Amino acid sequence: MPMKHLPNILSSLRIVGTVVLLLSDVSSILFGVLYIVCGISDIADGWLARKLKCVTRTGALLDSVADICFVACCAWKLLPILELPQWLWLWAGVIVAIKVVNQLSALVMYGRCCFPHTLANKWAGFLLFITVPMTLWSIAPISIAAIVATFAAIHEGCVLAREESSHT
Repeated sequence: MPMKHLPNILSSLRIVGTVVLLLSDVSSILFGVLYIVCGISDIADGWLARKLKCVTRTGALLDSVADICFVACCAWKLLPILELPQWLWLWAGVIVAIKVVNQLSALVMYGRCCFPHTLANKWAGFLLFITVPMTLWSIAPISIAAIVATFAAIHEGCVLAREESSHT
């Protein structure tokens, strides 16, 4: 197997890991280990693709699909057990609304969804990955992650708008 396929293999394994997460008990060791492995693979696949000089459109799409699967699975499994204040749920809803508007705008402007891998989105994802489990003890870390995620969502919309203006 050529090393250039390793990033896509990691993204594919994250999708498989997400399916196993979905079938696992949230309080199990398996869930905890898979959560960490999937999160690390999200960081590793992009880094490896850049390091091995094998960044491709297919790889970026596969990474985005794996990200969506992982986030959806974690939301499905973890949100019901998190005890967050109402204002934080509303804030999360605003972030989701911004992300949906970004994708609808991309669909109108480009005829397809776009998932820019911006530094802001990477930081937001990383902070959410490490702070969601911490929420079981305190809401302070998730509040910081929410601030970064809000900035990332707005920044993503700006990136998509700028791409449109460069295409016209």
